[in-house]
Amino acid sequence: MATGKEIEDPESRFFMVLVSAAKLPGVRIHREAYLRKALARYCSEDEIRRAIEETPAAAGISLEVLDRAAGESIKYETAKVSALSAAAGIPGLIFLPATVPADVAQYFGHMLRISQKLAYLYSWPDLFSDDSDDLDDATKGVLTLFLGVMFGTQSANAAVGKVAGMMSEQVVKKLPQKALTKGVIYPMVKKVAGYLGVKMTKQTFARSVSKAVPVVGAVVSGGLTLATYLPMAKKLRRHLASLELTKPTHRVVKVEVAEGHEASVTDYAEQPDAGDDTTSN
Repeated sequence: MATGKEIEDPESRFFMVLVSAAKLPGVRIHREAYLRKALARYCSEDEIRRAIEETPAAAGISLEVLDRAAGESIKYETAKVSALSAAAGIPGLIFLPATVPADVAQYFGHMLRISQKLAYLYSWPDLFSDDSDDLDDATKGVLTLFLGVMFGTQSANAAVGKVAGMMSEQVVKKLPQKALTKGVIYPMVKKVAGYLGVKMTKQTFARSVSKAVPVVGAVVSGGLTLATYLPMAKKLRRHLASLELTKPTHRVVKVEVAEGHEASVTDYAEQPDAGDDTTSN
């Protein structure tokens, strides 16, 4: 059972909101269904199949295509969360105790949605287990770091880069469980969680004030969400797009040299000219 001190701790407060938001209906994105829909306009069936079975990078899908698909997902999620935030602002001051917690959970839920979509486009593995409603510690850690990047924390940027570097060395891409839960990345996760807990409290207060006047509060709240969510999502997109995981994997091709020996050369898959809402059930 949590003590009063634990509840007041910014790190614990953030993790409670994170877990609650992850359990909201529609927050978890089904990786296969999402990639199929997001890439359908730009890629062949074979490229999409390989992107799902391996990664979009392994399928040789160009960064330009991935950026385009990511932009479409960002626009979709921004419009959706702004509309929900505006709707939550309509009741006014008398309903603040009910609307603010729900609005904050929805806001973080949509941050988790866009985090998953961008991660899958930029070649991160499936973040959720299909047979469990609970967040495992590694997933909780990497989602914390993604949100940290969205909020502009340099330590989160560095930690996400380290995790991506670890995964880029794996044949089968998966989250580095040990590093995220008790190894070199874990202290950074805790630091980012504490920072986000403080930011969350300040942001909740600002959003509460914006809802104090009915109708006007709806406009202000929706506008505030639009002004914060959109640049934060773009910030995460830029960071994920810059990582080693997004680089197309190369295959080794044998060629004959003059002396009759074989030499290995790096041959990158030809890059095609490279989507949206699919949630897991």
